[in-house]
Amino acid sequence: MPTYRTTAVDAVHNDEELRLNLDLLEGRRERAAIREAKAKLQMTKYYNARVRGVTFSPGDFVYRSNDASHDVAGGKLGPKWEGPYEVTEALGDGAYRLRSMDGTILPRT
Repeated sequence: MPTYRTTAVDAVHNDEELRLNLDLLEGRRERAAIREAKAKLQMTKYYNARVRGVTFSPGDFVYRSNDASHDVAGGKLGPKWEGPYEVTEALGDGAYRLRSMDGTILPRT
């Protein structure tokens, strides 16, 4: 049983409308990409306004996350941090060479 929608469609006019929609689709994609970039920029500004950069210099004492070495396997209630360690050298990009309190240099993990 044909419906009004299927009987009233004009194939030539419908093809023209589909081509027009395809032509306009690229513009919509560009606008969506611009909106996405703008939203990412706003999130970056929001994050950077609130984040606190921390740098250490040689001689500072720091704690290291237990996740890095898995030295103590205490499970859920185990210690989250280990240390204190002394920073002996700043390698750059937030990487540091650490020395334990007994004087041994910690290996890279």
